[in-house]
This record gives sequence, structure tokens and C-alpha cells, in this order.
Amino acid sequence: MQKAPSVRKKKKLIKKVPHGKIFVHSTFNNTIVTITDLDGKILCWSSGGCVGFKGSRKSTPFAANIAAKDAVKKSRTFGVKDVDIFLKGPGGGKESAVRSIKSEGLNVKSVLDVTPSPHNGCRPRKKRRV
Repeated sequence: MQKAPSVRKKKKLIKKVPHGKIFVHSTFNNTIVTITDLDGKILCWSSGGCVGFKGSRKSTPFAANIAAKDAVKKSRTFGVKDVDIFLKGPGGGKESAVRSIKSEGLNVKSVLDVTPSPHNGCRPRKKRRV
């Protein structure tokens, strides 16, 4: 009987990123926290549904708090220390996510709100008459 050829696995390289970006996308249904390097390549992410919340509890500030802590814990393997925070969306989890990121020991360089807002773009729908 022939011996199967041995397959060598490549050792996975974990890159060290001292400075990164954190994107907090907060909607009315969920909050997604993404950590990237300066080029925008995703290192790790977490959300309200990822940490065990279902339904309407995903959109709470408490779920955003725990999701941010989980994302920061995952980013420790990459050596992230300094971050810029970008907030997006109308949800209520933005402020609590920023507070939990600061409490986890990351050095926050800047906080920027990049929520898209129209400069009188599309015409709104006609008003509903009841």
C-alpha cells in the first residue's frame, strides 16, 4: 500500500498593526463594529447578533457595548493600540460603543461621524393622507 504524500501547511502569519481604524455602523436593527488597518483591510469585526442578542435586543446600546468589547478583544492579537473611530448611521449604539472602546484601553486619536446626509437630493414621497 502506498503512503499518501505529505501536505505541508503554510504557517499563518499574523501581522502586527499598531494603528487602526474602527468603523461603528449603527442602524435601528443592529450595530456592527469593524476594525481595519490604515489601508482598510479588515482585521476583525463583531455585531450585536454575533455576541448572542436576537431580535429587537440587537439594536440596544448594551448590545453595541458588548459587540465593541468583543471586537477590541479580537483585535488584541494584531497588536492594535491607537485607533481612529468612524461612526455611521442613526442608531442608538454609537455612543455606548465609543465609551466601551475607550474603557478597553485603546488610545483613541479621533472620533468622526461620517453618516451620509443628502444635500437636497431625491424628491421625497408625497405626504400620506389618512
